[in-house]
Amino acid sequence: MDDLELYYQPTCPYCLKVLRFMEANGIDFEKKNTMDAENRARLLEVGGMNQVPCLFIAGKPLYESNDIIAYLGNRYLS
Repeated sequence: MDDLELYYQPTCPYCLKVLRFMEANGIDFEKKNTMDAENRARLLEVGGMNQVPCLFIAGKPLYESNDIIAYLGNRYLS
């Protein structure tokens, strides 16, 4: 399966929506809290912006909670 990293902020409702979906469906991923300066810098460097949630799929960014959930649903729950 894909190498998944979710960049998020703990107080962001859109991030929590994605986190809950992934956890509820047993999707294996690594959490990257962007309150940590190193994680925030990597998100900006690779993704080009500080927007969260951002799911890195094998190193490529996908933004927007609904787009992330749609991708995960098609990829992991179909």
